[in-house]
Amino acid sequence: MPELPEVETICRGLAPSIVQQKIITITIYNNKLRYPIPKNISKSLAKQTIQKIYRRGKYILLTTKKGTLIIHLGMSGTLQIKPKNHPSGKHEHFILTFANDLSLRYKDPRRFGAILWTNKDPLKHPLLKKLGIEPLDNNFTANYLYDRAKSKHCAVKQFIMNNEVVTGIGNIYANEVLFAAKINPLTAANTITLHRYQILAKEIKKILRSAIKHRGTTIQDHTDSHGKQGSFQNKLKIYGKFDENCCRCQTKLTHIKLGQRTTFFCLFCQNN
Repeated sequence: MPELPEVETICRGLAPSIVQQKIITITIYNNKLRYPIPKNISKSLAKQTIQKIYRRGKYILLTTKKGTLIIHLGMSGTLQIKPKNHPSGKHEHFILTFANDLSLRYKDPRRFGAILWTNKDPLKHPLLKKLGIEPLDNNFTANYLYDRAKSKHCAVKQFIMNNEVVTGIGNIYANEVLFAAKINPLTAANTITLHRYQILAKEIKKILRSAIKHRGTTIQDHTDSHGKQGSFQNKLKIYGKFDENCCRCQTKLTHIKLGQRTTFFCLFCQNN
C-alpha cells in the first residue's frame, strides 16, 4: 500500500499538470471500488477547475469551488497523467480530462481504493476526521509521542502505525524508523522513555523526507504521476531483508508477523 512518501510524491507530480485546469469530461468505467464512486460525482465535477491538490495522511484531495474529490489508492492504485486521447488501459476505472488536453487516470487492479466527493470540509469527512497528526508537521514531537503513549500497552510498531496517533506511517517506514532508532518493534509503547522518543521522532522525519526526495519506495506497484518508479527501495536498511544479516552488526535479522504485517528487526541492535 502506498504510504506517506508515495502519496506525497504523486501529489507533487500531479500539481503542475492539473492545478488551475478546468475539467472537461468525467469518465467512469467501473464504480465498484472499496466504496462505490458516488453516482452524482460527474455532475458535481463537470466544468470545475482544480484549485489545489494536497495530501492528508494517505488520502489525496483535489479541491474545487463546489467541493473536494477525495482519493485513496488502496493496495495497488495509481494516478497518472496521460494525453487525453491516450487509449484507456486495463483497470483504469476513472478518468478526468482537462482543458489542457491532459487526462488524470485512476488505475486500480485490486479495486481496494476509493474515489469520493464532499461539498463540506473534507477534513471532517468520516474517513479523515479521526486521522492523527502529520509526522512532518512542526507539532509532531517526541513530547507528543511520549504523551500519547502513556496509556498504550501495544507494541511501539503498532503505536506509530496507528493512524489516529500519527498518520501516514505504514509497514515499510515503521520498520525502517525503528531500526534507525535502535528500538525493538515489540517494545510496549508506554515503556519507552522520552529520550528514546526524541530519537524516534527525529528518525521518522529524516527517513520520510529522504523517501520523498527519492520519490517513494517501489516494491511492486508504486509509480509516480508519470509512471516512473521510486528509488528509496535502494536505501532500505531492514524492510524486506529476509535471511540477511544486519548492515550494522552482521547479526542475522529476525522477521515475524505482528498485527498481520511482516516485521523485521535485529535482535542485537534493537535489544530494548
